[in-house]
Amino acid sequence: MPNAAARNRRRFGPARSNGTAFSASSCPHNDIGTPRIRDPAVAPDFRSMKRFRRMTISTNHAASSLSEGNQRRAGAVLLTMCFGVFLAQLDSSVVFLGLKHIGGDLHASISEMQWVLDSYNLVYATFLLTGGTLGDLYGRLRVFACGVALIVIGSLVCALAPDGVTLITGRAITGLGAALEVPSSLAIVSITFPDTAARGRALGFWASCNGIAMAIGPTIGGFLVDSVGWRSIFFLSVPIGLLTLLLGYLYVGESRHPHGRQLDPAAQLLAVIGLGALSFVTIEGQHRGWGSPLIIGMALAAIGAAIAFLLVERGRPGAMVPLDIFRTASFNAALAVAGLMTFGMYSMLFLMPLYFQSITGASAFVAGLELLPVSITFVLVSQCSGALMHRFGARAMLVGGMGFMGTGLLALTQISGSTPMPLVQLALIVIGAGLGLNTGPVNAVAVAAVPAARSGTASGLLNTARMVGATMGIALLGAIYAAHAQAGGASAMLSGLRWAFLGGAIGELSGAVIALIYTRANSMVQKPA
Repeated sequence: MPNAAARNRRRFGPARSNGTAFSASSCPHNDIGTPRIRDPAVAPDFRSMKRFRRMTISTNHAASSLSEGNQRRAGAVLLTMCFGVFLAQLDSSVVFLGLKHIGGDLHASISEMQWVLDSYNLVYATFLLTGGTLGDLYGRLRVFACGVALIVIGSLVCALAPDGVTLITGRAITGLGAALEVPSSLAIVSITFPDTAARGRALGFWASCNGIAMAIGPTIGGFLVDSVGWRSIFFLSVPIGLLTLLLGYLYVGESRHPHGRQLDPAAQLLAVIGLGALSFVTIEGQHRGWGSPLIIGMALAAIGAAIAFLLVERGRPGAMVPLDIFRTASFNAALAVAGLMTFGMYSMLFLMPLYFQSITGASAFVAGLELLPVSITFVLVSQCSGALMHRFGARAMLVGGMGFMGTGLLALTQISGSTPMPLVQLALIVIGAGLGLNTGPVNAVAVAAVPAARSGTASGLLNTARMVGATMGIALLGAIYAAHAQAGGASAMLSGLRWAFLGGAIGELSGAVIALIYTRANSMVQKPA
């Protein structure tokens, strides 16, 4: 019988002489350089992880150029990036289940609980614009590692926070870490799997890790809140972060594309001011009064910062947001879909635990179990999203996904204190299926709409749109809920929930219309340089 090396030579051709998974000439752009990769003999054995093994082999069938050792290394890179996106999502998912207890312990109002969530979302959204640029300039692995380290530090600050201000500060630090590591993670996956079909499968698996974190957060997080206390939920991120740093050091090669890229501090400052002021208006407007001088002043600041941002970026070489990137309709559609997707989704994740715990009387752990249909369905559907995308096309996936999410949220507008739990969970299943159909294709469409050299910028903008949608969803729909719930009582809470879910459904269905009109059959084809 021929040995494994001989079989690989016949199957994939001769191995690369330098022994690396990707040389400069094999990357989608030619100034990345040869990644730092150790001897393949120390690569982990993925035979017990059959799904990674099958995906890696199928990816290399498409590439027709990788040895067996480099197949494993590509799988190790994907595993590391999956841990990274898992880590970023984990922090958000555990906080939703702890909000009721955090609010009670720190005597926080609804608006203060919104800030616990949106301090993370706000910093995440504004600094994602710079996170992609930093990866292009100084190395995606380096920026990815810095982001993971900040998530670990921020989680520890939250876990040890003595008051609400410290907790919100820790959440902001965690958001900054996510802003650095998520766009770099997406760019590294795209570079590791340059073939369109292989990249679609890899991105589908990468995206499904959001669902895994969503499943672990509500279940384990709810158990920890009930048994140990809400502070323990933040410790979950620490070991995951340390493991991710170790895997990144061992197996992920460095890549960057500094040509034409530079930091843009003026635009970054304007982005922080604009989105920060807008978030303040939407969260605090109900509490402070929509006609108060502070709210009016912050609204004017948000408008002024947005106009100044466009003026600063227009025609500027090396802009943080090169405006010419928006000339592609499919890219703009991907941004809109990503923002509207999280607009309804995050508001639902914010409000449903309050419904379970305050209306139905469930504990945090039981509420986490009752949210499982969303995450389990998301994980299952995400596993099939790559194959479905190449069979039916990105357009059908995005339209169907947004339609499913909108339908599920419309169903939630009918909930009451006596609604049978199977009906509530059926609506959550529909929402989870829509999210699973959306997440991988929207990532793939956005990255393919620009040249590969701009993948870091594209992924940064996509995730910015996603987190802006989450920030505005929690702020705006949370304010709608608070306006009704402040009257007190279960009836007032239910009225607020219904109106908030209706607003989320309108957002999701609007995204379906946008995808139907502007997404094309060739949206998955990588745009040439």
